Amino acid sequence: MFLKKRKTLTLGLTTILALLILSSCGSFLKDADENAPIARVGENYLYKEDIAPLLYDGMTKGDSTTIVTNFINNWASKQLLLSKAKINLPEEKLAEFDELVSNYQTDLYTRAYKDALVQQAADSMVTDTQLKRFYEKEKENFRLQERIVKIRFVQLPKRFLNKDEVEKRLKSFRKKDVAYLDSIGVQFKKLNFNDSIWVSASRVISEIPPLTPENQSKYLKKSQFFELEDALGVYLAKVTGVLQINDVAPLSFIEPTIKQVLINRRKLNYIRQLETEVIDEAIKENEFEVYGQEN
Repeated sequence: MFLKKRKTLTLGLTTILALLILSSCGSFLKDADENAPIARVGENYLYKEDIAPLLYDGMTKGDSTTIVTNFINNWASKQLLLSKAKINLPEEKLAEFDELVSNYQTDLYTRAYKDALVQQAADSMVTDTQLKRFYEKEKENFRLQERIVKIRFVQLPKRFLNKDEVEKRLKSFRKKDVAYLDSIGVQFKKLNFNDSIWVSASRVISEIPPLTPENQSKYLKKSQFFELEDALGVYLAKVTGVLQINDVAPLSFIEPTIKQVLINRRKLNYIRQLETEVIDEAIKENEFEVYGQEN
């Protein structure tokens, strides 16, 4: 019967065994006979070298004993349950599992091999021309899922003495204004003067906490200047560009995505080519044949 009583290593016996292993030659890791078995279940053996990676210098004897004891018991339990499963499970179920294991092993090996070949051979360079060509062809498929903006902002400490001057310079933002803001930037808690790049609204909200998903439509509008405040400070910001949900994403915003798409396509094409060449070569070398097909 499936639930028939089984023999196993008892905790006490395993603990004694673990202590003997650890005390051998003063240290397990110094034992010369690494191939000596330390436990057996049926025809399966557990060796000292299997336990060596679990132990390290500086471990207490108590910790070492506990780790070794648990490992031996877990190993024995798995071996015994596996043995019972092979005896008690239906043959068709065992055959199904064996096929799954075989297929998984095959997939694991072939995937690792193909990945290694792709890593060596696939070109990961993407030129500006390739990016622009792909973008122009596929840009209708790159619709925005959230609002994106171009923005410059500073976070000032509360009761900052020159707030009005900072506001005036942030609005004007000519070269002399930028130079002035840079010169006192050490007094700001946060700053971002790069308003030429697109950033997501969610990222702006994370940097300016008083700005929320609920009020962003009020403040994140083109040419909008706003001032917000919370317990951490005062935020002054100038929005210089806005694109809304479902607008076509600008190339500069999705460039990393396009690069990855192009690289992945190259990898897939390389793998398809590799698979075809492997079959062609096997046919040529008479290593692969298909029987029973009519020409």
